[in-house]
Amino acid sequence: MFSPVDTLARPKRKKAAQKALAKPGSLRHLPGKKSRGIKPLTQSPYTPASDASGPTSPAAPVLVVDLDGTLLRSDMLYECLWSAMGRDGWATLKAAARLREGRAAVKRALVDLSEVEVATLPYDADVVARIRTWRAGGGRCILATASDQALADKVAQHLGLFDEVYGSDGSRNLKGADKAAFLRDHLPGGFTYMGDSAADLPVWEQADAAISVGASPKVVAALDASQTPAEHLPKAPPYRALVRAIRPQQWLKNLLVAIPLIADPGHGFEALLPIIAAFVALSFAASAGYLINDLLDLNDDRSHPRKCTRPFAAGTLSPQLGTLAIPVLLVLSALISLLVSPALTGVVAVYFGATVAYSVKLKQHTLLDICVLAFLFTLRIIAGGVAITSGLSVWILAFSMFIFFALAAVKRLAELTDRETAGRQASRRGYVAEDRRIISQMAITSGYLAVLVLALYVDEPMTQSKFATPWLLWGVCPLLLFWISRMVLVADRGEMHDDPMIFAVTNSTSRLVIVFCGLIVAAAMFL
Repeated sequence: MFSPVDTLARPKRKKAAQKALAKPGSLRHLPGKKSRGIKPLTQSPYTPASDASGPTSPAAPVLVVDLDGTLLRSDMLYECLWSAMGRDGWATLKAAARLREGRAAVKRALVDLSEVEVATLPYDADVVARIRTWRAGGGRCILATASDQALADKVAQHLGLFDEVYGSDGSRNLKGADKAAFLRDHLPGGFTYMGDSAADLPVWEQADAAISVGASPKVVAALDASQTPAEHLPKAPPYRALVRAIRPQQWLKNLLVAIPLIADPGHGFEALLPIIAAFVALSFAASAGYLINDLLDLNDDRSHPRKCTRPFAAGTLSPQLGTLAIPVLLVLSALISLLVSPALTGVVAVYFGATVAYSVKLKQHTLLDICVLAFLFTLRIIAGGVAITSGLSVWILAFSMFIFFALAAVKRLAELTDRETAGRQASRRGYVAEDRRIISQMAITSGYLAVLVLALYVDEPMTQSKFATPWLLWGVCPLLLFWISRMVLVADRGEMHDDPMIFAVTNSTSRLVIVFCGLIVAAAMFL
């Protein structure tokens, strides 16, 4: 472990480079490299930290810390991008078009459009502890990042650990060789650098010592092969976090594609393959939607008592990786659905479009969000009908409309109860705690109407002809009445997971009701 004393005692490693070092405040190109005409950075308005260790001397050993992926278990470029997308999508696209002016210009534009809460960002506790130890030993600490200067100042002001702060200024991107040149010229006495990626290798070349944080094996190998003494702080690989982020447990909702097959048993086992394909295609599209939703909701999730543990909110998964995973999931979804039919691809596309619209805008509109959620559930049943080219009866559509409206209302009821208990306000919702009474009435009424539609469906002559023992289906009605009533009651007590579908398959009583319903339907089909 490197300390300020170690840095002072270490002999200079690169004599040629040290002779070429300029005085603080002027920037020069790296030795042996062509000049890039770099201008000095504008001094940050940030107020230096003052703590119990007292003011640090300019001659004290220096620890330079990177922000994205090092001090912060996230990436501020993508944090700002998704925050801006949630606030003004069109303006964000215009800001992205400024890429021709350089990455620094895009970062500045996104900062102006976004609203990132630096107090709730996922800081790396080990890195923060290392900085505190360095300062306690009399060393100076500098935050140097490719993120925009305005964001870097806010982070430093929140933490109160840095003597100086430097970031991109809207015209120059303080990254890679540019950062290396600046730090070498600004710190002629040498420094220890803490970073995380391949972009930091040029900086480590100029440093007296290196500390990598969660670097890839390739970066670690390159750093170990250099002349710079290095220490490595490992991080857990992101694969488990990525699996959590795509929410495979939510794929259970897509089993609704099998309802058309259950309602019309005459299709036989050959219809199972297209149903499975529809299930997988919808699952991948849904996962892409979940990633988008979580990236848009970062600020809200970090203030939520349970959602704060989601991978993006907690910092166990980089928003950059999540952003790259979205198109991969969509391509897989499109290819699988095309194997069945273009019509199924169209339904999946409508489903994904509605999911994105809900995440970006519609979830902010009171009651409309419940209707959209019910529509998304119904689309799953429509996808199953399209997959097996089976026409959906008006009874199935009516039942799905009422039952899923009830479940969507239960979801909102659970959130309202949870919010009231936690004493917090959600910024992207239009509900208040006083809406609980009317929301619960909506859920009960819609759920009971679904049971009425099911009873009328069971009494239909066409239904009687499709099932071997149709009168057994009447047993589903009282079970469904009990299940809906209990769901509303549990949600109103604040004892339900936000998503009632997940609660339905994880709660023992609910699972028992579902099993009994399944046994009744199976008996009606085959006995």
